Amino acid sequence: MRFFIYSRKSVWSARGDSVENQVEMCRRYIAEKFGGGEHQIAVYEDEGFSAKDTDRPQFQFMLRDLYEQRPDYLICYRLDRISRSVSDFSALVEELARQGTALVCMREEFDTAKPMGKAMMYIASVFAQLERETIAERVRDNMLLLARSGRWLGGTTPTGYRSVQVRELVLEGRVKTACKLQPVEEELQWVRQLYAVYIQEHSLSAAHRALEMLGARNRRGVPFTRMGVKAMLQNPVYCAADAAAHSYFTARGAAVCFDPQQAPDRGLLVYNKRGAGGRRQEVEQWVVAAGRHPGLICGGQWVRVQKILREEQPATDRPGKQHNDYAMLSGLMFCTRCGQKLLAKKRSGPQRGGQYDYICSSKLTAGTRHCDSQNLAGPATDQAVWQHLCGYLCARPEQLQTALGQLRREYIRQLPQSPAQLQREIQRAQTEIQNLVAALSAGNAPAIAGHIARQIEQLDRQVLCWRRQLEGQGQRIETAPVKREAARLLRRRRWLEDLDRRQRRQLVRAVVQRMDWDGEKLYIYYRGETGQENGGGGS
Repeated sequence: MRFFIYSRKSVWSARGDSVENQVEMCRRYIAEKFGGGEHQIAVYEDEGFSAKDTDRPQFQFMLRDLYEQRPDYLICYRLDRISRSVSDFSALVEELARQGTALVCMREEFDTAKPMGKAMMYIASVFAQLERETIAERVRDNMLLLARSGRWLGGTTPTGYRSVQVRELVLEGRVKTACKLQPVEEELQWVRQLYAVYIQEHSLSAAHRALEMLGARNRRGVPFTRMGVKAMLQNPVYCAADAAAHSYFTARGAAVCFDPQQAPDRGLLVYNKRGAGGRRQEVEQWVVAAGRHPGLICGGQWVRVQKILREEQPATDRPGKQHNDYAMLSGLMFCTRCGQKLLAKKRSGPQRGGQYDYICSSKLTAGTRHCDSQNLAGPATDQAVWQHLCGYLCARPEQLQTALGQLRREYIRQLPQSPAQLQREIQRAQTEIQNLVAALSAGNAPAIAGHIARQIEQLDRQVLCWRRQLEGQGQRIETAPVKREAARLLRRRRWLEDLDRRQRRQLVRAVVQRMDWDGEKLYIYYRGETGQENGGGGS
C-alpha cells in the first residue's frame, strides 16, 4: 500500500509534537493498523508554517504528488496539522475523494473512508478554526490590556525621542521596570519644521529640502530619504491624544483605548501595527493608546497632514508608475560620491525635444552643496550602455539565453486568467459551499453554526466576483498576440534590434545588477560576476 505522511508545526521544537515525533508516531500507526509488510511511505514536513491557509511548500508538493501517485491513505498526527480553516479542509477532503485517497487523523482516530469518520472530521475542522480565531481574540485582548499602560515595547525609536527605563512600584511592594519615550529637543525641532513646511507647501520634496537644510540625520547617521520623510509624517507617535485623534482612528475601525479628556497632552502609541513577517497591518487591526511621552502635533494638524498625503496619492483605479516611460536605466545607477540613486529628469524649455538627464537624487533635493556630481545625458547614456550590453551578451550565449528565458517568463506571467480557469474556481467554490451546508445541517451549536455560515457567505461573494469577471471577458480572451510576442523574443537571431524601450529595460534589469557613476566613468556590475566594466556614457 502507498501512504503519504504529513507533519507540521508553527514553531521549531525538538520535544513533544515536533515534526520528527509526528512522523515517527504516524509510522508506528501504519505498522499497527496495516501490518508490517512492504509499504511505500512518502513524508512531507512543514516546520515554521501556520495552518491558517495552505500556502506551505511541502503541503503544496504533497497536493501535486496526489495527482501523480494516488496514495491509498494520507496520515497525519492530528487534524489541525492539516488545516485550521473549514473551507481549506473541505476542499482537501473533496480532492482526496476524487483521487480515491482516505485521510486518517491518528490522534482523533478519524477515517474519511467511513461516513461517520468523514462527518466527525468536518465538525472537528470547525472546532479547529474556532480555536484559531479564539487565540487571535485572546492575543488582541492582551494587546489592549498592554496598550493601557502606555509602555514603549522596543524597536527603533522614532526621530525626536529616546527610549529610557523607568522603575515602578506595583502591588505588594514589587518593583517593575518598563520603557517609555523621552523627548530629544533638537530632533523634535526637525519634526516641527517638517510638519510646518508640509502643511504650508503640500510637497514632500519641499519638506525633504527643509530637513536637508537643518542637517537632519536618521538613526543610521545618513540624510533622510523621501520615504523616510513620508513615514515621519504618517507616524502617530507625534500626534496628541486629543479628541481629533480619537475621532480619526475610531472612524477607521482601530481599537482606541484612551480618553481624550484625560490625556490630551500625551502622544500616541500604536500596538499591533505589524503582523506576521513584519508586514504592516491595516488600521482596523491597530490598537491606539496614549503613551507616556508628550505629544508634539495637535490632532487636528496631524489629521490634516494625513488628508493631504491621501490626496497626493494616485487614484485607486490608476496605480502609480514604478518607472518613467522614457529612461531605460531608471533605478539602476548610483552616485559613488554620496551613495544615492540617479534619477531621470526631463529637461525644461521649449527646445528640450524629449531630452532628459540622469541626476543624483541628493543633488535634486538639496542642491550642489550636498552633491556636485556631474549629470549624465540620458539618451546618449542609454545608447552607450545598450551597445556595450549587446556586445557583452553576444560574447556570452548562455547568459543571453538566461536573459531571454526571464523575458519569456515575464510574458507568461502577464497572461490573463482564462474563462476555463475561472469556471474551475467557481466549481471548486460551489463544492466547498455544498460541503459546508451539509455540516451546517448536522445541527451544531449556535457558535459553530455561525462560523460555518460566515464561511459560506465569503465563498458566495468570491463566486459572484468570478462570475462578474467572466461576464466582463466576453466570449474569449485573445492571448495569441502575447504568445507570439514571447516566441519572437526567443529567437536567437535579430532579436536585439526588434526590442522596444520597455523590452530593453526589462532585459537590462535581467542582466545588470547595478551601475556606479563617479562623475567621470560609469561602471557596470553584471549579475553573477564580481568584476566591473566601464560602459561609457554621455555628460
